[in-house]
Amino acid sequence: MTANDILTELEALGSAQTRKIYKRHGVGGDQYGVSYANLKTLKKKIKTNHEAALDLWDSGNHDARILAAMIADPKQADEALLDAWSDDLSNYVLTDAFTGFAARTAFARQKVEAWNDSDNEWKGQAAWGLLASLAMKADATPDDFFEPYLAIIAKNIHTRPNRVRYSMNNALIAIGARSDALEEKAIAIAEQIGTVDVDHGETGCKTPDAASYIRKTRERQRAKARKR
Repeated sequence: MTANDILTELEALGSAQTRKIYKRHGVGGDQYGVSYANLKTLKKKIKTNHEAALDLWDSGNHDARILAAMIADPKQADEALLDAWSDDLSNYVLTDAFTGFAARTAFARQKVEAWNDSDNEWKGQAAWGLLASLAMKADATPDDFFEPYLAIIAKNIHTRPNRVRYSMNNALIAIGARSDALEEKAIAIAEQIGTVDVDHGETGCKTPDAASYIRKTRERQRAKARKR
């Protein structure tokens, strides 16, 4: 399928009701209003198509960009592409989709380092989302890679832009769920910073309490390990 074929299909799948829902989540501008269920079905149909993804992103359409992040090839991505796409981010829904793609590239760490203190709300959100993704990977990354970011969270979370605060809180949870040592340190910081205030707009979304969420996650992990 070409990008034009995909755009035609996206337009046919759009609905006023979905556009209304997206608007409540801060999505504006050019969009068809395609549900995630339909986007996922299209992704399965298209699979990976990097060239189409580039064209879809360049269309500027919100739904097309979400799908672009789903079908782009992380092996063909470079830092220039991630930087260019990050400049186009304009809401947290698109930023989440972009972060999911960026996390599958070879440049996740570099982008965490480059964007974690960005004044741009969406780049900041992406950086901390990438850090959470790194923390959730079962790999050999040492704890001391994550520890400096715990200190940044403790110092800065309450003064960062709205969606960055939410993303930092999620990163704190992910780091705390990674290991025994990080669990203890992350819970201590979560209790130190207390409630993280995030404006979720006209949605029913809530910000999780990091300390209790870490404890519950670690309890589930230990229970699962005991059953093996």
